[in-house]
Formats: sequence, structure tokens, C-alpha cells
Amino acid sequence: MSHRENPRTEGSRKELSPQRSLLASVITDPGHLPELLADFAVRRIGPAVPEAIASLRRSHPDATEAELRARVVARGRRAVVSEGSVVGGPFLVLIPLAFCAALLRQARTVLELAALDGRDPTTSARAAELLVLQGVYENTRQAQDALNRTPHPVGAPARRRRWAALWTVTLRMARLLGILTPAEESRPAGPRVRRVAVQAWPWLLLGAVFLVGLVAPLVWLPYMAMVYRRADARLSNRVLAYYFAAPVLAPRRTSRLEPDVLAALLRALLSLLVPIVLTAVTFLTGLRIAESSWPVLGIALATASAGVGALWYRRRHRHP
Repeated sequence: MSHRENPRTEGSRKELSPQRSLLASVITDPGHLPELLADFAVRRIGPAVPEAIASLRRSHPDATEAELRARVVARGRRAVVSEGSVVGGPFLVLIPLAFCAALLRQARTVLELAALDGRDPTTSARAAELLVLQGVYENTRQAQDALNRTPHPVGAPARRRRWAALWTVTLRMARLLGILTPAEESRPAGPRVRRVAVQAWPWLLLGAVFLVGLVAPLVWLPYMAMVYRRADARLSNRVLAYYFAAPVLAPRRTSRLEPDVLAALLRALLSLLVPIVLTAVTFLTGLRIAESSWPVLGIALATASAGVGALWYRRRHRHP
């Protein structure tokens, strides 16, 4: 079909979000996820970084360089948590897009910090540094060689291979984000039973949150926020040590919860109350399908989960 005969398809390609564009590339070539991400970030995000840094300096003319770095890190962390937490319940299918959004925001923070150090955020050297900071390669020479060898994805994989590639990419993105860490990095000392227990409890917690999130999707929000904050803090420390040999200014600790954290906890509590109330109403009213209350409860919980998740998702995009 000619270009003139299919303008809608061409327009839709031009309107693809950065997250969808990156995801389409890495699904085609999942083995080069880190390299494709680094190259994509420098090409698509790098050109906008100098103006963002200039705007930051204009907004805070009296801020020191250390304070500007702290603001970049704090702003990036808030964005990573916001972009990456759009998962749970009926929105589990959005996990790959959420991970892409969080990775791109982390990459932007790295490029902004590099720009504060006087480095050009649009050169391939920044892509190599990003790969080193993410722990993909030991030094920039190895990273640059890998970038030079990475082919540009062409075409799309078959449907069956596409789903397998999506699963592989999702796990690799989780490791790249720092959500999943290699076993050797978190292997505790002590007796074997204790080591197994310490390694198993995060997975048990993740499984519990996953199961509860199927009927109460907003419980993912505070959980994923905590995970993203920890992972982003580790990356930020590496970036600051690499570019400035100085730690970020730590925020002053207070005894009160931050407003956004408190709001997330309240929404999660409300999300938990909805299925509890529906369960009580189902059994108290005696509603049945095929002489059983369980089908009614399943339908009610699925509908409530989708409804609560849709309301939160719509509110998030109307008021980002």
C-alpha cells in the first residue's frame, strides 16, 4: 500500500510516545535493551536537556551547584515514581510501558546531571556513560564498542516470539531499573536457612502484593513507590560519585509523612475497603449464580478492581 493510501498509519507512527517507540524497538531486538535505551535517550531526550538546565538556573539564580544537583535528583525521583507506578490490578498489562517510562526518566536525570557537569548530553559518550552507571559494562570503552556494534532493529518479530520477547524485555527492564537485583549482590551471610529466608521474603512480599492488587489495584502505588525510590537512590549515588565525587544533599527528615505519601496510603486503604465491602454485601444479600455466591463475588471484585483502577488512571492523566 502506498504512502498516500495509508496516511493514518503514518500519522500514528509519528504520534507514538517515547515509551511506545522505545518498547517497539526493544521487543524487536530484546538482547540489546540497554544499548537501545542509552542511544534512544541521547537522541530523543538529550537535545531538550540544555534548555531544561538553563531554565532551572533561571528559576534558582542563587542556588549553589550542589543545590541544583539536589533539585535535579529530587525532581527526577518524583517523576520516576509517578511514571513507574501505573501498574496493578487491571493495569498489569501496562508494566512494560511503565518500566519504559521510568527508565527514560532515569536516563534524563543522568543526562541533566552530566549537563550540570558541563558535558554535552547529545553525544554518544553520554550513552556509554549511562551504560556504565547502570552497571551494564565496566568502563566506557566497552560500552562504546557495544553501542557501535548494536544493529538498528528492522521489522517486527512474529506474534509468538513477540510475547516471549516482551516477557524477556520486562524482566531485563526490571533489573536495569534496580527493581530486581542479581542474587550475588544481595546474598546475606550466615546459616543456609537464614540466607534462604532473607532472599525469599522480598519475593513473598511481591507475591502477596500482586495477589491483593488483583482485587485492590491501588495497593501497588505505595509499594512500587518505595521500590522505585530505593532503586533510584542507588543510581543517583553512582551518578553523583561518577560526575562530581560528591553525594546529593539529603532532604531534612521530619516526623510527618509527606503529603504525596499520605495520599497514596489513603488511596490504597480505600482500594482495600472496596473489595471488603463488596464481599460483605455479596454474602449478606445472598446473591447467587448457579446456587453459589462465588461467581457473584468474582464478578463484583473484577468489576470493582477495573472501576477503581480506571478512575485512578483517568485522574492521574488529567492531573499529572
